[in-house]
Amino acid sequence: MDQARAIADAVLYEGYLLYPYRASAAKNKVRWQWGVLMPPTFAANDTGERSMAQSQLIAEPRSPVHLRLRFLQLQARCVEIEEGAGFRAVGSVVLDDVEYTTWDEAVEREVDVELDGDPADHQIPFTVDGGQELEPLSGGRVVRRRYPLQGAVVVRSKPLPGPFGGVQLTVQVKNTSPVTSSSWPDALRHAFIAAHVLLSLDEGQFLSQVDPPEWASLATKECVNDGMWPVLVGGSQSVLCSPIILYDQPEIAPESAGNLFDGTEIDEILTLRTMTLTDAEKREARSTDPRAAELIDRVDHLPAELVERLHGTIRYLHSVTPPENPAETPWWDPGADASVSPEADSVLVAGVAVSKGSRVRLRPGKRADAHDMFLAGRTAVVEAVFQDVDDTCHLAVTIEDDPGAELYAYHGRFRYFAPDEVEPL
Repeated sequence: MDQARAIADAVLYEGYLLYPYRASAAKNKVRWQWGVLMPPTFAANDTGERSMAQSQLIAEPRSPVHLRLRFLQLQARCVEIEEGAGFRAVGSVVLDDVEYTTWDEAVEREVDVELDGDPADHQIPFTVDGGQELEPLSGGRVVRRRYPLQGAVVVRSKPLPGPFGGVQLTVQVKNTSPVTSSSWPDALRHAFIAAHVLLSLDEGQFLSQVDPPEWASLATKECVNDGMWPVLVGGSQSVLCSPIILYDQPEIAPESAGNLFDGTEIDEILTLRTMTLTDAEKREARSTDPRAAELIDRVDHLPAELVERLHGTIRYLHSVTPPENPAETPWWDPGADASVSPEADSVLVAGVAVSKGSRVRLRPGKRADAHDMFLAGRTAVVEAVFQDVDDTCHLAVTIEDDPGAELYAYHGRFRYFAPDEVEPL
């Protein structure tokens, strides 16, 4: 579960705080985009929010299923200064050369459940208490408030029909907090933020939602995922049901020195930009959130060799045929590798050699984008067979009945499909 938890932590804090990591930045005034489960009365008022998330997947369990629900609970941090006999809330203040900022923090919460093989429904209600903490300061105080949460985890196990065995596992996470506020900020105080579920087996396996075995493909297509998407993590005995759609076996890049709260960005860019912040900006970031303070301190003391490591890495090397005259043939020119000839090469598809001039019917796969899916069933002509730097084959095609096909071919503007996404005609 260690690798699964590392990915889950990245999901938990995705978008938690964005560069330049200051409360005053516009992008940090609209927060909590991922996996937010609001109280049901608020979600029912055409707000576009949800109160329940569901994952369905196929499993072959031979031991109890371990389930761990994880989410963030909002903690409102309010800075107050002494005024007369009481206190007055302020946006920020500097006391004893330390800046304090009003801000919504978050507290990690976990709910653990162990499920036996009983196919009956399991419904596990849970509560998270609210609370208040006071941090006295010289000339003021910091008040941290948390609001109570109520929820339930529902798990259903249904045997699959047929001789192969396996079960369809349904996991639902529900926010049942009895809050009637119509205000988004008020309702958010009772929300599950970045809610996701980790599942694991000591014995048995979960099946991929993206690439299941043939016998389970129909059952997999019937799975309904709403608000959480299951991906295999660290093998086939752990699954992360994530509010962000990921591919199977996601990994944290070993070059990453720590969380930057934006897993879709490039660590090097964010690190270098953070280094350019002024001392005043860094002070404000440190006062915004303890996690931002840790990030700033880490970047400030990042050794040069770790900064250099962020620039990139070579995972593997493979040999190519050197050009006869390196001075005349740049490395990126197809002529640099005489073993490659896009207009003459072919690839076997269903036992048929497909090459330039072959007619094919397009069958976009599961990873195709929307533009490719619109072309499903259309016929095309192969213009070239390419290999990329990872030795992956791509068929460059033009659509057969496209009146602009000849013009596209003249300019070398093709559509690209994998060999398993075409049917030879």
